[in-house]
Amino acid sequence: MAAEHTPPLRERIEFLRVPVDIVAPERLTEAIYELLAAGTGRNIVLLSLWDLLRARRSGEYRSFVLNAGLIIPISKSLVSGIRFLTGKTAVRYMPFDLVINILTLLENREFSLYLLGAKPRVLQKTEKNIRQTFPGLRVVGRYIGAFKRQEEATILQAIRKASPSLLLVGKGVSGGEQWIVKNNGQLSGGLRLWCSDLFEVFAERRKRPSRKTFDRGLEWLGYCLRNPLKFFRFFLYCWYKMLLLVYRVFKK
Repeated sequence: MAAEHTPPLRERIEFLRVPVDIVAPERLTEAIYELLAAGTGRNIVLLSLWDLLRARRSGEYRSFVLNAGLIIPISKSLVSGIRFLTGKTAVRYMPFDLVINILTLLENREFSLYLLGAKPRVLQKTEKNIRQTFPGLRVVGRYIGAFKRQEEATILQAIRKASPSLLLVGKGVSGGEQWIVKNNGQLSGGLRLWCSDLFEVFAERRKRPSRKTFDRGLEWLGYCLRNPLKFFRFFLYCWYKMLLLVYRVFKK
């Protein structure tokens, strides 16, 4: 009898010149453990439509995405675009649920976590709630996001010394996700993940989008209401749609 073929943990495809991973929910845990077992620092990118358009250009962020350990689509328009161009069905993950899954599997192995970002009270409440929800997870350090430039070297040293299994970076850190990009070579091994509003959600200062809203791809409305300038991203969305048509016609 022929040996049963085991599908890969993930399928990395190229979409509009940017890599994207297709990971089935039932294989996500294995894919995360595989990254941790590598023993080197690997980045997890939660790829939105705006991130994809940014990653199409040359520069640090494009290199960051190209070398990421896992690139997870979080925008509904990415999933539909991938189906339109390749016929493949990508899996879209809600950022908060994905992080909860990662923290759960880290707790199961008694791995460690370092928190970087947010204001003091938010960070303190975030740590408290994570410790209560995941008692087997070791929180080996934390630091607020609004740190001074001269403190950065000390923070990087503390992260390397703590050597967390996961470095979770949230809002408040200067440069946002670009902070990980800039300091990628100075961070310790383990996983690194940026998620902007995560600490505020953990601290119960902000509600995450409902599953219904997320499934409909309408979570962006909340961000636009908080920052009306984001409505101008409509023009970027039109550019994205035009790119899809061009790539479809010329089969790039």
